[in-house]
Amino acid sequence: MERLNDILRELGISKVKLAKCLGVSRQMIYNYLELDDINKWPKDKKVILLNILGIKSADELNNIKVDTDYIMDVETRINSLFENSNKSELGDSNVIFSGLDDKRKELLHNIVDEVKERLEDEKDEEGYHSMLYLYHCLQSMESMRELKFILAYVSKVGGYTKPYEFVYDETEQFVFESILFSAFNLYHAGTSSKTRIAETHKRFVAQIEHKLEDKMSRTLEINSAKVQAMKELGYTEVNDENVAEILYKIDEIQARKARNN
Repeated sequence: MERLNDILRELGISKVKLAKCLGVSRQMIYNYLELDDINKWPKDKKVILLNILGIKSADELNNIKVDTDYIMDVETRINSLFENSNKSELGDSNVIFSGLDDKRKELLHNIVDEVKERLEDEKDEEGYHSMLYLYHCLQSMESMRELKFILAYVSKVGGYTKPYEFVYDETEQFVFESILFSAFNLYHAGTSSKTRIAETHKRFVAQIEHKLEDKMSRTLEINSAKVQAMKELGYTEVNDENVAEILYKIDEIQARKARNN
């Protein structure tokens, strides 16, 4: 099994990717790899793995030489496996994939798989919060374009994207990546103690608190305008029939306040 782990590592096949190939959970992959003999695996899973590696029995593991050609051959077999699987899983009948082309269907499918893997363990609070923060990241992306640069940086560091590929504004992305690289180096160097950067973190907290106060103030202002609009219109509740009229009245009230100020 040690040789199998070495081969998988040299091929760049992660536990998540292998789990997807075999149609099992990531935890199950860990369980399989802890066994001392691949022949103890479930027969169907063992057959899939051997097919991916291009061998007929576990005895041939020691004969595998991981070079460029072999890596390409394995990737071809994996892609073929995914393609056949996706044909049945990414059908137009599934609502979540409706309106997407094949490339985007596959991407969404992979994202859902990755997220699901990290949410399956109910005791893994770090995994849950990581996915929660990822969700917040997606929600904030349109208002914080730097998030796209961060994602591109992570993709490049992970080896998924070439370092000189710039999908967004090249100059801005170049500058941001350079600054982020310096920040990560500073962090990993361990030369910036919590005490030394405490003031910087205070400014960070103050900025966030200021934004939260502004957001709360705007929310209270809108709620106040809604109450006033309903009062002026003589409504006691918001429903499908009067919502458009109330929204129009809210805009009118806010415009009046703006003129008076």
